[in-house]
Amino acid sequence: MKTSFGFLMAFIFLTSCSRSGDTVNIQDLDQQFISAWNNKDSSKIISFLADDVHFLQGNTHFKGKAEVADKWVRETLPTLTDLKTNVVSSAVDNQTAYEAGTFSVDVLPLNPSDPHAFGEGNYILLWKKGADNTWKLSYAQLEDLPVQVKN
Repeated sequence: MKTSFGFLMAFIFLTSCSRSGDTVNIQDLDQQFISAWNNKDSSKIISFLADDVHFLQGNTHFKGKAEVADKWVRETLPTLTDLKTNVVSSAVDNQTAYEAGTFSVDVLPLNPSDPHAFGEGNYILLWKKGADNTWKLSYAQLEDLPVQVKN
């Protein structure tokens, strides 16, 4: 009986150790993504996108890397600064990882005479590990409140 228990414990230990290299630190991955937004590094942001990525915000739904890159990343990036997130939930397994919570961002005026504003809302970022073992953003959803003028 003791031998069987020892083998079982060794199997559990070895199995759990082998899986640790297959997962990703989701907080680090999302921080790299958010840092790229705050540094206005569109190339880096786009490099994180999966070929079949989806972006949803309200009634907006962009599909595929090219459309998400053009209509979300490139169009939105110049209008935002100081993106911050507050993580509420996250999880990781061998093939997927997600982080969800709330966000806030400063919204830059389109014209110099317009006031500065800020936005906030909820987000979820879903990542998948590709066949080449790189993690790519597969799904991003933002649900935001109306933009407010900064006091």
